[in-house]
Amino acid sequence: MQKKYAVIAAIAVITLAGCSSPAPAPGSDPAKLVLVTHDSFALSDGVLAEFTEQTGIEVEVQAAGDAGELVNKLVLTKDSPLGDVVFGIDNTFASRAVKEGVLADYVSGDVTPAEDPYLLPADQGGAQLTPIDNGDVCINVDHEWFAEAGIAEPVSLEDLTDPKYKDLLVVPAATSSSPGLAFLLATIAAFDDAGWQDYWASLVDNGVKIDAGWSDAYYVDFSGPSSEGDRPLVVSYASSPPFEVQEDGTVPTGALLDTCFRQTEYAGVIAGTEYPEAAGKLVDFLFSTTVQNDIPESMYVFPVNAAATLPEGWAEIAKVAENPYVISPAEIDANRETWLAEWAAIATP
Repeated sequence: MQKKYAVIAAIAVITLAGCSSPAPAPGSDPAKLVLVTHDSFALSDGVLAEFTEQTGIEVEVQAAGDAGELVNKLVLTKDSPLGDVVFGIDNTFASRAVKEGVLADYVSGDVTPAEDPYLLPADQGGAQLTPIDNGDVCINVDHEWFAEAGIAEPVSLEDLTDPKYKDLLVVPAATSSSPGLAFLLATIAAFDDAGWQDYWASLVDNGVKIDAGWSDAYYVDFSGPSSEGDRPLVVSYASSPPFEVQEDGTVPTGALLDTCFRQTEYAGVIAGTEYPEAAGKLVDFLFSTTVQNDIPESMYVFPVNAAATLPEGWAEIAKVAENPYVISPAEIDANRETWLAEWAAIATP
């Protein structure tokens, strides 16, 4: 998830000061594990150091692009794995990772029946992926821009094709971005096979801008307070507006809750790791309340662990769609490549 607010542009090494370990003996824990993530992975300072304190194992975080690019890289390097654990595979790309054999069989034993709604079907990643966070991918709107322009805000997907919103929308590409793919899936669920292609043709005619990833769309082209662009409509998350809260408590952006697709992000052990047991410990740690309690304010998505707590007042701003668009993992798996090819032909002629 896909869900996003601190971009890691290079490898970040999280260490516990003064702690060093000799090379591990066969069967022992390693001195270091590599956690491969999408670019939007972020935790507060010191969180991963707690894992080091608990286990003696350092964690090296290696960013590998947006979620779609992350899965592609795992597939291309499966004979020489990039790391030991992956975070950031979501329900739109999970089946591809499983089919390509890039994940080992492991799901945290700490998952309880309360988290069952986030688990994938057995043949779509249910034996390899542990849910970590979830959020609704939705159109976000810059309230201040529309107020100053004197234009009514859109509400629905249909509204986005209205000429009065021409050149106002920016979206991440479905072929390279998990939020971009989630938004495509929302339109497919809304307009079905008979109408989604025509809908996208209308968006293109109405001047939609398509960026490679979420970061460019949100931080470069969106007009919100933390951004630098001039487009007041962007594909992001229903949980994005808390990030934009001003010192006086005003919330200058919002999410259009009738445009949302529900996304869950997962962690898993990478097939071929030399340290599967230690990698499993790191997956467990990502599911633990230590990490889960940090997720809302570090990545602005919802934790899935039922024991996690949200920051005070956060849930009042980070709205959840009552009726998000949903497509089953099996249907996504059966049609994803066809849908993406058709989308690319329309959106990137």
